[in-house]
Amino acid sequence: MGYVWAGAATLACSLIGWAMASRFDPVNIAMVYLLAVVVMALRWSRGPAIATSVLSIVAFNFLFIPPRLSFAVSDVQYLLTFAIMLAVALVISGLRASVRRQADAQAALALEAETERVRSTLLASISHDLRTPLSVITGASSSLAEKWDALPEATRRELAASVFQQARELSEQVAKVLQMTRLETGAIALARDWDSIPEIAGSVLARLEDRLSRHRVMVEFPEDLPLVRVDAALLEQALGNLLENAARYTPPGTLIRVRGTRQGEELVVSVEDYGPGIAPGDVDRVFAKFHRGAAEGAGGGVGLGLSICRAIVQLHGGRAWAEQLAGGGTAFRFSLPLEKAPEMPVEVQPAN
Repeated sequence: MGYVWAGAATLACSLIGWAMASRFDPVNIAMVYLLAVVVMALRWSRGPAIATSVLSIVAFNFLFIPPRLSFAVSDVQYLLTFAIMLAVALVISGLRASVRRQADAQAALALEAETERVRSTLLASISHDLRTPLSVITGASSSLAEKWDALPEATRRELAASVFQQARELSEQVAKVLQMTRLETGAIALARDWDSIPEIAGSVLARLEDRLSRHRVMVEFPEDLPLVRVDAALLEQALGNLLENAARYTPPGTLIRVRGTRQGEELVVSVEDYGPGIAPGDVDRVFAKFHRGAAEGAGGGVGLGLSICRAIVQLHGGRAWAEQLAGGGTAFRFSLPLEKAPEMPVEVQPAN
């Protein structure tokens, strides 16, 4: 494309120069070609810039330098004009290439720094948040192994249940890290189909029944809520992460409300909790990777649940955000674009 533009720029300059020829000296017309050389050198690489310079020299010589319509050069001074055109193309394209190399180097350094920051944050988060369940597993399993006969049956059951619970927590945290990696690298493809948000929410609530058992859960979905074309499995995980987040960081007995509303051409799903809430400065950062607000410090997890929710919603063309509720607490919301649902086929009555 650069060479195509080189030819087009030379043709345009020739037309402009032909219109100027009756009132301007050839040197002034040469400035038009020189401008094209400068623009091409700034926009494209060295090859198209040099091509523009050579084509401009040929066209200028052939059309505007006496004897016209000939490649002969009667005045040596125009040779200097040709040399300047070529030098400008080489110098500017060289400067542009140098600037691009510096920009690429800076971008590579910035990417390396960000990668190192994410790696360090991930390692710090994992080492901090996995230490407690690993300690519990180690202590409980060692007690079972060393004092099995001396421990009452109720204590053995309690220790075994503790090992299972903490092992499940570790497995879920590692799974979140792996899924965040898959989402960011584009390794997950959506399997969309028409589905009902209330049915998806019901499936999630049934799966999380144990974790939500210490909270009061209220579900509010209008009967006329439209269908959405989504990957139900991924959307279940997104909504489940919001509910797990609410259960993890709110005191037992508090209310968690799940709502769905239609707002224009979007369907908005909300998980509202009435716990301690999040700091005002954390509202815009709460969906960031590895971020946990100040009010959430007592909880575990590697800080990826909300990030995974946002990534899944963005794959569907929606957005996720958090809002502080007027009476205290936090609302975590995400939107999904609405599409026209297919019409149900009409049943044909059999002929008598």
